Amino acid sequence: MTPSASRRLLLAAGLALLAATAQAQTALDTIAKRKTVRIAIPTDYPPYGFVGPDMAPQGLDVAVAQLIAARLGVKAELVPVTSANRIPYLQTKKADLVISTLGKNPEREKVINFSAAYAPFYQAVFAARSLPVKRWADLAGKSVAVTRGAMEDQELAKVAPPTLEFKRFEDNNATIAAFAAGQTQLLATSASVAGNLMQRNPGLGTEFKLLLKDSPCFVGVAKGEDALLAKVNEIIAAAKAAGELEALSKKWLGRGAGELPS
Repeated sequence: MTPSASRRLLLAAGLALLAATAQAQTALDTIAKRKTVRIAIPTDYPPYGFVGPDMAPQGLDVAVAQLIAARLGVKAELVPVTSANRIPYLQTKKADLVISTLGKNPEREKVINFSAAYAPFYQAVFAARSLPVKRWADLAGKSVAVTRGAMEDQELAKVAPPTLEFKRFEDNNATIAAFAAGQTQLLATSASVAGNLMQRNPGLGTEFKLLLKDSPCFVGVAKGEDALLAKVNEIIAAAKAAGELEALSKKWLGRGAGELPS
C-alpha cells in the first residue's frame, strides 16, 4: 500500500469513528429537533401504567413520562411495552427512554444506563386507615391475606409476631378478593397490586402501613447517551426537590416516595 493510500485509509477510519461517536451522542439533539421524545411505558400494570376509561394511558409511570417530556420542552410519544421488550425497544431505538417499573441490577447495567430513581416499588402491609398499625408488634392477633410463596409472604414471615394469622391464597386476585370481602384485616402485597385495589375500591380506605421490601424504579437510557442521561437526572432531581415525585407517589401508590437513590 502506498503512503497516500495508507493516509486515505487512516482518514476514512478516523471519520467513521467520529461519525459513530457523534451518532452515539445525538439522542438529545434529535429529540429537540423532532420536538418529540418517545418513551416506553406499561399499559397493563396498574397503578404504574394502564389504560383508563377514556382509553388513554395513565398511571405513575405515564405521569413521570409526561413530566420529563414537558421539562424537555417536547411532546411525549408514549410507546406501550411489556416487561420482555422494554429494554430491546431502547436498544433498537424504538424508544428514547424507558419508564416502565424498571428495576436496576448488574445484568441490566451491562446493556443500558439508569437514571436516578423516580419512584418506589415495594412490597408492604396494607390495611384500612382506621386500623392502628405502626410497628410489627401491632400485627399481633390480626389476620393477613397474602399470596402463597410470593416475596411478601416470605418477607412477612421473617418479621411477623407469632400470633399473626396468615391466610394464604393461590394468586393475587384471590388474595385481593379475600381482603376486600373483609375476610382479613391486613393485606400483604406489592405496591402495584395494592395501588390497583385502592383505585378500584376507594371505599375500603386502604393505606400503606409497613414496608417489607423496597426496589425503586429507574428511567432506562441507552448506552452512550450521556447528554440525555444527564438531562433526565437533572429533571428528576428538580422534581424531587419540588415535591413533585412525592405527590405523584402519594396519588398513585398511597405512599410517599421516601428516600430514593440518586
